[in-house]
Amino acid sequence: MPVSTMNHFTLLTKDVAATEEFYGELLGLKSGYRPPISRPGLWLYAGDHPILHVIDPVKMPDQAHGVLDHMAFTATGLKDVVSKLKRRGVKYDLRRQGETGAWQLFFHDPNGAKVELDFKKDEPEADALKTA
Repeated sequence: MPVSTMNHFTLLTKDVAATEEFYGELLGLKSGYRPPISRPGLWLYAGDHPILHVIDPVKMPDQAHGVLDHMAFTATGLKDVVSKLKRRGVKYDLRRQGETGAWQLFFHDPNGAKVELDFKKDEPEADALKTA
C-alpha cells in the first residue's frame, strides 16, 4: 500500500503550554481533540487536521531513536510571521529556493525543533525580510 500523505509529527517537550502558545501564535495551530493516552500533552490542528502531537514524555529519552532534521509547512503571510518571530527574539533564515523561487523560512521552536515554512515565490515584501 503506497503512502498518500503525511499524517502528523510528534514533539517531545517538558513545556507543553509554551509549545502550544508558540505554534498557536506563529502558525495559527489550534488545540483540539486528543485520544486519551497516559502521557500529558495535546494535539495541534491546522483546520480539521491534527498535524502536531505534543507530548510531555515525563522523562526525556537518553538517546535519540532517529534524527528528524526539520518539519515543513506550506504557509502564507510571510511578513506577519517574520514580525512575530522578531517580537519573540527568534532568529530565522529566509532563503529563495533556487529552482522554484519559493521562499523558505527556517527557525527553531522553544524545544529546539527546526521548522520550515514555505511561501509562494510572489510573497509580498519578501526581499526586505531576508535578515533576522
